[in-house]
Amino acid sequence: MPEVNFIDLGLVDYKQAWDFQEKLFNEAIQQKIALRNGETVDGIKNHIIFCEHPHVYTLGKSGSQDHLLLDDNELSDHNASFYKINRGGDITYHGPGQLVVYPIFDLDQFFTDIHKYMRFLEEAIIQTLAEFGIKGERSDGLTGVWVEPDTPNARKICAMGVKSSRWVTMHGIGFNVNTNLQYFNHIVPCGIDDKDVTSMQKELRKEQDLANVKRIVKAKLADQFGYTYSIENNEQ
Repeated sequence: MPEVNFIDLGLVDYKQAWDFQEKLFNEAIQQKIALRNGETVDGIKNHIIFCEHPHVYTLGKSGSQDHLLLDDNELSDHNASFYKINRGGDITYHGPGQLVVYPIFDLDQFFTDIHKYMRFLEEAIIQTLAEFGIKGERSDGLTGVWVEPDTPNARKICAMGVKSSRWVTMHGIGFNVNTNLQYFNHIVPCGIDDKDVTSMQKELRKEQDLANVKRIVKAKLADQFGYTYSIENNEQ
């Protein structure tokens, strides 16, 4: 059973968290290269990072900057930043009240199937929502978790975008718990212009205890992937 180091960074600048991810990701990659070259290395570590970000828009490799509807001055007016990043997917928003999860996993320790990996991430969120009486579902041909996906009222509650190299993952999910959804009005979320976004707070008409949601997501991810948590820490 693989072990995963759990790290909760709290509210952290996007670039700071991205740099931290890159550090852990590159360490795992270099270890795998060394291992395949016949060198003796310590065990390749898996990590999962929980955090929130100040207002930020991120654009994936397959996205269009036209899907950001703000210019630089307007970004500043909304206290938001913008980054082009190296994950898959289009544009999305992260902000306070949204749970962001970054797994840095060596999939050789789990299964070498990115499609399955994405479905497992989705399933952990679907199971979390079920604990609160919200029916989260998949939408055919679209990544993420949705509410009422096959209706005119379809709305996305969790976005996903990942990067993988040598079966090591980074980036991950943005789960709208108490997110200020007004910020999604300034983008075409994930390049989809005919569907809405939502949050647990909106669906349940009540602000949620983020610490409790974190606890459940953390457990559901472990159950889904079949790992145990190793050292718990809140530091970089």
